[in-house]
Amino acid sequence: MVSIPTEFLRASKLTDKELLLEIAVMLFQKEKLTLGQAAKLAEMSQHSFQMLLGSREISIHYDVDDFRDDLDTIKRMDL
Repeated sequence: MVSIPTEFLRASKLTDKELLLEIAVMLFQKEKLTLGQAAKLAEMSQHSFQMLLGSREISIHYDVDDFRDDLDTIKRMDL
């Protein structure tokens, strides 16, 4: 777990949850996290996270690895 000194949190005027959201968005934009991973980090549903990205005019990148991750998730859910 990463620890951010309180002084930086205060200076940013972000709550812990808001900071996690901003980190998730940034990591998604840099293609370091998939949509599902970023949504989980932001503690949001994928749909809500996707809507947030849309409101910020951030395009969704969805590649073969994302598709495989989704298929694995579906298989684990026994749908």
